[in-house]
Formats: sequence, structure tokens, C-alpha cells
Amino acid sequence: MRTTASREVYRNPWIRVREDTIELADGSTGLYGVVEKADFALVMPAENGGFWLVEQYRYPLGRRSWEFPQGTWGAGKSGSAEDLARAELAEETGLRAAGLAHLGRLDLASGLLTQRFDVWVATDLTPGPTAREATESDMQVAFVPESELRRMIRGGRITDSPSLAAYSLLLLAQ
Repeated sequence: MRTTASREVYRNPWIRVREDTIELADGSTGLYGVVEKADFALVMPAENGGFWLVEQYRYPLGRRSWEFPQGTWGAGKSGSAEDLARAELAEETGLRAAGLAHLGRLDLASGLLTQRFDVWVATDLTPGPTAREATESDMQVAFVPESELRRMIRGGRITDSPSLAAYSLLLLAQ
């Protein structure tokens, strides 16, 4: 498959949407809409047989969502994947981690997005101040024992796919 044409159809500070014309091996053509978005970090803060979760309003869903802390660099900021994980953990929960283990790198929605994310487990946690963005001002943080996390997943209270994928990686690593 090769790209024969590409054009930008939309851009804002967070995403870019392009439309690509492609040629397949048999000579036929096709069209792809591709959303380009910065990679992000997802952190699973773990201690005492459970995890720290955040709950926040997710505008596209029109509802609040429980999930593991996650996010990307703000405008003008950058650093390593580990730096981003530490920054997101502190920003959203106020927690700092002495231990940070990388579990893997996943694709968010490979048929639509270029965005990928790194999954981290944070341990040896100490509390500190948060530094939330304006859109996170109503964010809640809660410690959830692993048994309750499993009940929340089974009951449909946690539906965030990156959080579910991260938890799967953790289970496979055990």
C-alpha cells in the first residue's frame, strides 16, 4: 500500500486530521481519514493492594469517567516518556513515585489514530500538591482496592479502553 495524495482537512492545537488517497497492491485505490494526536502516558499508581484512580468529566462522552491517570504534554512542554508519566501522575493525583516500571506501549485506535501510549506502574508513592489543568478542575481522586477495581470493570463503571488495556498488561506481567 502506498500513499498517492494527502491533504489536511482540520487542525487545532491538539489534533490534526488528514485525508489520504492510497493505492493498494492490486492497483485499486482507497481513502483513509487519519487523526494525528500526540502520544500519551497512562500511569497505574499501585499500593496496599489497590490503585489510585481519577474520575473526570469527559466532554465527548457527556459523562464522568473513572480511569487511571493519563495525559500528554501541554503546549511548549516536552520530555521523555518517563518524564511524561511522572508529570501526569503528579499533575492529576499529587502523587510522586519512587518506583516507575514500564509495562508496554500500545496503539489507541490503529484504524483511525496515530496516537500511542506508554503504560507505567508507579510504586513507593508519596503525596504532594496537584497541578491540574482548567479542564481537570472537577477531577476526583480515589483509592480503590483491586477487588473493587474488578467489580467496577465488570459492572461497567470503568469503560476507558486505555485503562482496561493497561490493567490487562499488569495482569499478564504478574
